[in-house]
Amino acid sequence: MKRIIIADDSATARMFIKRCLDIIGLSEAEYVEAEHGKEALAAAKEKLPDLLLTDLNMPVMDGETLLKWVKASPKLCDLPVIVITSAGNPAKEAQLLKLGARQVLNKPVSPPVMMQALADFLDD
Repeated sequence: MKRIIIADDSATARMFIKRCLDIIGLSEAEYVEAEHGKEALAAAKEKLPDLLLTDLNMPVMDGETLLKWVKASPKLCDLPVIVITSAGNPAKEAQLLKLGARQVLNKPVSPPVMMQALADFLDD
């Protein structure tokens, strides 16, 4: 069973992302929700997830800082990270990909977009 962390300060956004994942075939996954990056990082270190989906703008620790911490951790550096943002900034997207994000998706994300982003993940 896949273990997936969803980090977003909006409970509604987390619910929507989880619903998209359920629709594309991950309804049996174990979901761990986090309200900010620091909470997500602690959960990732404890639970060793298969995937991390994070918002970019969050209090306490934002998604970019979370991405940097994950990629710098020997324990977590191979964890696929998808950033979901409403920023719509191509320069920021390029920077996040350079930092190691697997994908940067725009909000609101839809099941077809999520399916495309996770195609190889779903095949594992």
